[in-house]
Amino acid sequence: MIALDSVHKTFNEGTINERKALIDINLKLEEGDFVSVIGGNGAGKSTLLNLIAGVYEVDSGHIYFDGIDVTEEKEHKRAGFLGRVFQDPMLGTAANMQIDENLALAYRRGKRRSLAWGIRPAEKERYKKELAMLDLGLESRMTTKVGLLSGGQRQALTLLMATIQKPRLLLLDEHTAALDPKTAQKVLELTDEIVQREGLTTFMVTHNMKDAIRHGNRLIMMSAGKIIYDVRGEEKRKLEVADLMQKFQSSAQDAIINDRMLLS
Repeated sequence: MIALDSVHKTFNEGTINERKALIDINLKLEEGDFVSVIGGNGAGKSTLLNLIAGVYEVDSGHIYFDGIDVTEEKEHKRAGFLGRVFQDPMLGTAANMQIDENLALAYRRGKRRSLAWGIRPAEKERYKKELAMLDLGLESRMTTKVGLLSGGQRQALTLLMATIQKPRLLLLDEHTAALDPKTAQKVLELTDEIVQREGLTTFMVTHNMKDAIRHGNRLIMMSAGKIIYDVRGEEKRKLEVADLMQKFQSSAQDAIINDRMLLS
């Protein structure tokens, strides 16, 4: 479904601050894959996600969706088949708009719009049912301004908005990193429920080794701009944190397991 062919990305090339973010990345995602991507700071995880989303342009190589070369397509063009949840709960929603209005914006993404604005009764019923599945009581607060929600409620809403049109690919950029552990666990449970229910192909970047092991059917480890480990199926299910730490040490001599990963 998704393929990256010999992708390279360097920032500040030719300057004293030059950094090779991605080096010869070759990666294929099958339909329905839920891939957790783990790595230390500067490993290239977020850069890889942003290249897929079209935020950055590749220096060389190609990116394919369903066999179509989208390497040159801009971010707004790819947004039609991507859903994305950011690390910051404040992103992805409009704070001064109501919950139902935010959902309406997400539902209308990519569709033709008129000058008229209004949420039809049938739409409201749908949003109410979708919100009820989150089990956060938001279905009875649909006219509440999103800016009044907690970080966890807002991130759960963002997740719902990102998946309401069933995107071809769901991108999760450390979407629980800014939440407290209990709330993060709730959002991850909701993530699993939505991904399984909708059969979504998912790409989740995380610093948390336990979360990378527990969630998804495939795990990719990155270091210094390269993929150093790619595991799936039964082998992934048997993984433990100690195994990942050993992989870091044995597969990449310059890999550093930073405090953020250890404390997670």
